[in-house]
Amino acid sequence: MHLTTPESIYHLRVGFPYLASKPYSSAWYLWLLWPVTLSFMMLTKIYRRSFVVERNQFHQLRLQTWAIPNFREQGKELNRYGEVYVKKHPQLKVKLVDGSSLAVAVLLNSIPKGTTQVLLRGNLTKVAFAVAFSLCQKGIQVTVLHEDEYEKLDISLGTKSEGKLVISKSYSSCKLWLVGDDLTEEEQRKANKGTLFIPFSQFPLKNLRKDCFYHTTPAMQTPKALENVDSCEVGLETYSI
Repeated sequence: MHLTTPESIYHLRVGFPYLASKPYSSAWYLWLLWPVTLSFMMLTKIYRRSFVVERNQFHQLRLQTWAIPNFREQGKELNRYGEVYVKKHPQLKVKLVDGSSLAVAVLLNSIPKGTTQVLLRGNLTKVAFAVAFSLCQKGIQVTVLHEDEYEKLDISLGTKSEGKLVISKSYSSCKLWLVGDDLTEEEQRKANKGTLFIPFSQFPLKNLRKDCFYHTTPAMQTPKALENVDSCEVGLETYSI
């Protein structure tokens, strides 16, 4: 976990469970706590030490979530599946799994068996690139509608696309859409009857079509054996990755 704004400390376990159970957003009443917020910021400037914000237990595993006292967005090196740590410590026999790789696994598992073609729409995120790569490797054709999207994916995948990356001008070319942010209502209305929309974004797609099917955003169910879960998942049976 990382702190992005001074108020984000209140979304951790040391803050308020009500805030921790909802997507991050600033609230006016948090400004009343600015004296406390400034004191915390000064302490992190002086000590600059990570601290434990949550402890969980899953059967015999004891887990901890740490916060990095740095009030800024994550750098790219922290968002590349832990690439910076793998390169720095190549001798470690550890597999790093982050939220994006989990989202890819859940998304791939959501695609019905026997699927031969998907349409990729919306902003091309790292999840979209990873899904496109995995689908091509599985022999499933990945279709895009715009030249710039095709070029970005083609450069990223190269020969790894196995010839399964194609460009089409038809919205009705397939009945399974993998969709991200910025999918317009106009595009959604162009889908064939019975189309299945599977989002790879953090927020669900607006259900405009009664004659189509809408999958949930990538999520997993929290096992009952997982104890002491609170931050970000208070009162939720499932949660987005």
